[in-house]
Amino acid sequence: MVSITALTSATSEQLAQGLSPDDVARMLAALEFASTAYADRTATSGQPALDFAVGVACTLAFLRTDVETRIAGLMFELTVLDPEQAPVIEPRFGGAVNELVAGVRQLIRLRELTLNSNAQPGAARGRNAQQMAVAQIETLRKMLLAMASDMRVVLVRLASCVTNLRYFADIKLFNDMTRDYGRETLDFYAPLANRLGIWQLKWELEDLSFRFIEPETYKRIAKMLEEKRVMREGFVTNAIERLQSEMAAAGIEAEVFGRPKHIYSIWSKMKGKELDFTDLYDVRAFRVIVADVKTCYTVLGVVHNIWTPIPKEFDDYISRPKPNGYQSLHTVVMAEDGRPLEVQIRTQEMHSFAEYGVAAHWRYKEEGGSNFQGQKYDEKIAWLRQLLAWKTDVADVVVGQEEQQREWVEKLKAAALDDRIFVLTPQARVIELPVGATPIDFAYHLHSDVGHRCRGARVDGVMVPLNTPLKNGQTCEIITAKGAPGTAGPSRDWLNDEYTVATRTRSKIRAWFHAIDIQETLSHGRAVVEKTLQREGKTAVNLEALANKLGFAKVDDLFLSVGKDEFSLRQIEHALHDTGEPAEPVDEVFLGKSRASSVEQGAKSGVLVVGTDGLMTQLAKCCKPAPPDGIVGFVTRGKGVSIHRLTCKNFAEMRAKAPERVIVTEWGRTSSDTVYPVDIFVLASDRQGLLRDISEIFSREKINVIGVNTQSAKGFARMTFTAEIGATAQLHKALSAIAEVTGVQEARRA
Repeated sequence: MVSITALTSATSEQLAQGLSPDDVARMLAALEFASTAYADRTATSGQPALDFAVGVACTLAFLRTDVETRIAGLMFELTVLDPEQAPVIEPRFGGAVNELVAGVRQLIRLRELTLNSNAQPGAARGRNAQQMAVAQIETLRKMLLAMASDMRVVLVRLASCVTNLRYFADIKLFNDMTRDYGRETLDFYAPLANRLGIWQLKWELEDLSFRFIEPETYKRIAKMLEEKRVMREGFVTNAIERLQSEMAAAGIEAEVFGRPKHIYSIWSKMKGKELDFTDLYDVRAFRVIVADVKTCYTVLGVVHNIWTPIPKEFDDYISRPKPNGYQSLHTVVMAEDGRPLEVQIRTQEMHSFAEYGVAAHWRYKEEGGSNFQGQKYDEKIAWLRQLLAWKTDVADVVVGQEEQQREWVEKLKAAALDDRIFVLTPQARVIELPVGATPIDFAYHLHSDVGHRCRGARVDGVMVPLNTPLKNGQTCEIITAKGAPGTAGPSRDWLNDEYTVATRTRSKIRAWFHAIDIQETLSHGRAVVEKTLQREGKTAVNLEALANKLGFAKVDDLFLSVGKDEFSLRQIEHALHDTGEPAEPVDEVFLGKSRASSVEQGAKSGVLVVGTDGLMTQLAKCCKPAPPDGIVGFVTRGKGVSIHRLTCKNFAEMRAKAPERVIVTEWGRTSSDTVYPVDIFVLASDRQGLLRDISEIFSREKINVIGVNTQSAKGFARMTFTAEIGATAQLHKALSAIAEVTGVQEARRA
């Protein structure tokens, strides 16, 4: 066991970096407690527990976190090894440390649950499977951030990962466990560190992980770097001295140093660009740090004056920053030996931004381009990076430092990504849902049939009502109705806000009910047609041939049309008897031209869209509304607002499918001579002079009839008139008069 005196002496300076005297005392008290509590204990990685805890705390100190985060990094492993120690944390170290420790334990449990899900994407078979695996890892990253109510928890988790990898590297432990741990870190935690802008930690996580995943490749690249190291370092040193001499002559003050060589980055570029090791630009590279932006471009001119630039390899990320905010000048020049040399030029602010926690051009690195999606998520990650950068900025301020520290901690605690939740299946697959989502939303996200057959749910093993809002990190199991797919269905109550919040879920539920309505209409139409065939003694007729003869592509189309009362049975009767006459005797008479004042001819409809001016409107032809009918608008695609009567069946169907496109409308003021087309249906005993008698009524009421369609069968006449009226009061008067005509059995607005 390491003595506390020796341990404190070796680590106190690093652990106390950036802390106030009071916080230093708290840190050392925690260290003393840890030295006793971890005695003779071994961490889950196999490392002595005290060494692991101190390593995590020192890494957090390097990240310049607050004292609570460092103490949490020191103590969380104790509660993992011995859960009975958990109640000790709060009374000894305070509620803030206790919450952080509990958060880290929660993330560790998440890792255990999802370990099988976090598999190597390359192991998936086929392109789609690989994309799904990558997407699942991405969702896991988001879930980790969302579950951490305090973002400092994520920093502790990253620090524990790098501490474990350092230990594995120190003892040279190469086996399946370390390889899997390296793969998990490379796929999951290294990109996460990059997102939060912890650049230095990101590179170390990548290199250490790569060392265990591809040990032979790692050794080969390391060997190539070492073999050329003396020559390379000598060349870079001479290049730096030459540039410094030229800058001194120009009166430029700058800091120049070589760039660190990251083996994983070298391997990625060799593989991605199919380059030889000797062709890599950044194997020989250095950075120039200056005071301001103007000097950056001055130094660029000096560099291009000394060496010949390669035009295609120049990037100006100062005037055109990367989408993540990264700024620097990148140029590649041809050195005296004919090989490339990379130079990066930036200000101190840009350098700090890039190296210590803000730039982290993670999408660019991970996705290989700048075509970004998920802007809201990106903005929240950017906010977290700004918080980390702010912490670094204020750490050196003496006046008001404690107050600023507290403000930073409160903002970081409130920075959780809370607009989405992440719920696990029993197989540890992560499902991303909107906040407030219920088990029904979860079920439909898995599969439409699972949603339709959903009858219950267990959340973390406990039965819950289907309208229970789910929370981050919960495991949800759906209980489905027994039987074949399609035999069970959802409840219409599920369309209420109480049961579902996801638009996708409600669309699937509406689609199910629409399909049911279609089936009911189809069954009704089939029954009506079969009854007609029985009445006519034609039960052996070929239905497909009959449907084709009546102008339908298939028999189901005929059944649907009949079921919706859109097709006359008389036409079927004529087709069955094949009299040689038209299937339905039709006498269509055009009685007059539409008036110039008719909305059919472009006159203003007088419809007002409530709350909006200037929208194009058109009266729906299916129901032909006219004042003072109750009306409502429906936003169409490319044709403005379609105006329907409130009782229109077509509108009811459209509203069920897309309620968000319904818009409130009302009648406004119009010209006194504006007329509206309406359809009038008349059923009467067929007789000579019937059409003349009805036409006289229209003429007497000064109603212009622009079309009439008559159908006669079995002594009855069915007539549909299209008339232009000024208001429905005029129509009602005409209908009353038509109803008094001899033989008329029914007169109504169609």
